Amino acid sequence: MKLLLLEEGYAPELLAGFEVVRAPQDDVVAVLTIGKPVGAELFAQLPALRVVGTATVGFDHIDIGLDRLPDGGEPALALPIGDRIGATPQTGCTVRPPRSCTWDEGVAFLRLQPDIRVEPGPRSLLETPEAIRTMCEAVPGLRLTLDTGWSVFCGFDPLEVADLADHVQLRQARPGRPQMHIDEEGDVDFTAVMAGFTSLGYEGLFSVEYFDLPDMGLPLEDPVAWSVDLARRVRPLLSTRPST
Repeated sequence: MKLLLLEEGYAPELLAGFEVVRAPQDDVVAVLTIGKPVGAELFAQLPALRVVGTATVGFDHIDIGLDRLPDGGEPALALPIGDRIGATPQTGCTVRPPRSCTWDEGVAFLRLQPDIRVEPGPRSLLETPEAIRTMCEAVPGLRLTLDTGWSVFCGFDPLEVADLADHVQLRQARPGRPQMHIDEEGDVDFTAVMAGFTSLGYEGLFSVEYFDLPDMGLPLEDPVAWSVDLARRVRPLLSTRPST
């Protein structure tokens, strides 16, 4: 399994189990970087890329897409996994919300596996707080991966369903704009969001999610830089959480 290093100086034990390369190749599945940016140009040269490890910019974990994993397993990672997200229900993982189906079909779909999370989002059965709560009542044990960006894009405050969340993804946005830089005036009040989760006693993870998906109409030149910028702004708010 090939790992692309963008710099030197890593401990040998961190690289164990990888075939280390120092230039982009088609079959590279992971990138490890200390400080060099990983932008759209590099992604375009790495069609098999599954994981970017950016440990020194402060990320403690990374969420991964199950749809991109090799059959029968996961790639060795440069960072611990925060969440696993896919198109079909898998126990302990997050599934994308049902679309293009009836309500009863959506309920049946989410009942296929126990102990899953679903990520509410636009153009789905789960784009209002009322629908989200009704679905969680209809599917025993169903919990949320709650994306602040998709919440405000759909027109509701993520705190309206925060009590149902087991995983949280942070992104600035507003109706009509699913991705905004932290310095832009969006509808996510991160101070209020973090205080709200603290008051609920939330003990799950917070991830930062920006994405460059031009085929889906969601291009972004440098999602890593935007993620780093948001993380730097939000991280001090974590100090208000109670110790565990």
